[in-house]
Amino acid sequence: MEPMLCPNCKTNRTRFHLIEQHPRAVKLNPQTGEIEQEYTNEALEPFHLPYRGPSYRVQCGTCGLIEDAEMFIQRAKSSQMR
Repeated sequence: MEPMLCPNCKTNRTRFHLIEQHPRAVKLNPQTGEIEQEYTNEALEPFHLPYRGPSYRVQCGTCGLIEDAEMFIQRAKSSQMR
């Protein structure tokens, strides 16, 4: 973990929620929205791309902004340079 600073409220450096993301690859029925099939990353269909997003996101515990952790880390780094 690296130091973080909220890019929105610009004051919070200590209170955050780390939101773990557990993606599920599924095929939905277009009429009902029910899951018809669930895939593993090794057995995806040709037009079903694997998940490439972050494993977690961060929510500021002060203002509620939710972003990738890199946004909070970069804001902390840029504030240290000043």
